[in-house]
Amino acid sequence: MVLILNMKKVNAVVLFLLFSMVSFAQKPDRNYDKDKLESARVAYITNRIDLKPEQAEKFWPLYNQYQEERSKMMDEISSLNQKGNTSISDAEARNVVNNRLEKQQQMLDMEKKFMKDAQEVISPSQAVKLHGINRQFTRHLYQMNHGRSRGGGKGKNQ
Repeated sequence: MVLILNMKKVNAVVLFLLFSMVSFAQKPDRNYDKDKLESARVAYITNRIDLKPEQAEKFWPLYNQYQEERSKMMDEISSLNQKGNTSISDAEARNVVNNRLEKQQQMLDMEKKFMKDAQEVISPSQAVKLHGINRQFTRHLYQMNHGRSRGGGKGKNQ
């Protein structure tokens, strides 16, 4: 009974934070509170993979470091993709392709290491759910924002 009440409280906090983020995303200059967004993501993921407090204490530093490194690599890949949108020689294009593939391999290697390290803290079942749940969170934010920006209410997937 206590667990059910705690889950309802966590769900209420997650929903509140998500709705707060959507309202921030509606401002014309697209400013939003990054701390609130991250708090919502932490609450959402913690709830969905059922992280215990002792797991969360060790998991979140690993996850945050992984996400920071992943973000940097994604920026590098994006920069390489931008070079491909310009007029470049075949030799330069070959170099861009090779560099992009190298970065993608580094990202895969980094994800493998993160998953190995994460499974020392969380169960394999929790680890396998992680990627999908993170995508669900992002998709949920997008759908909430997209629905509001069109003046609509909740979409059929909500």
